[in-house]
Amino acid sequence: MSATVDTVTDRLTEPFREKVLRKCAESMETKEQFFSRYADSLDQMSRALAARFEKGGRLFCMGNGGSLCDALHIAVEFNHPIIEKRLAFPAIPLMTDIATMTAISNDLDFTRVFVNQLRLQATPNDVAMVFSTSGKSPNLIYALEAAREKAMLTVAFSGKDGGRFPDVSDYCYIVPSYSIHRIQETHATAVHIIWDLVHIALGAEDVT
Repeated sequence: MSATVDTVTDRLTEPFREKVLRKCAESMETKEQFFSRYADSLDQMSRALAARFEKGGRLFCMGNGGSLCDALHIAVEFNHPIIEKRLAFPAIPLMTDIATMTAISNDLDFTRVFVNQLRLQATPNDVAMVFSTSGKSPNLIYALEAAREKAMLTVAFSGKDGGRFPDVSDYCYIVPSYSIHRIQETHATAVHIIWDLVHIALGAEDVT
């Protein structure tokens, strides 16, 4: 037993510096590829989102698992700006009403948890934004399809090959990676950039 413990201890005390730097380099390379490809589109989409906000529109955010956290992230950024003097805008995460989500899942199906809420609450002036690492989540695909039926602006973030998202969204952003970690790291950066660009489009001062 002692030898086993010592072996594990020795393995755990090996320096991880090279691993840290490699993972960081992979993350930076993935982000550079993503933003080089989509910079112009992110500009256009952020202006379109700003125009919806200016007219009283709302942002409906959706995701599952770790991508649920990305959807919550952009919602809180708009609802409660971290920079003083910047305006707050209505962003509604459709994952936080546990009673409604479990009622829909129990009585119907989990694939309906977002689409049913959108059909009830959203208007053509609103925006639907979804996050997924695969672009294959049925509940998000149904939500995007319903949003399009309502003439909402539809925005999708994915990774890998994009799944179904390119076919059912006005703006689709695919991280060029099959690593869930690299995909979500890039999505998190995109959240901050979009939040900033929307405010700049509405006249706020640019910040670093």
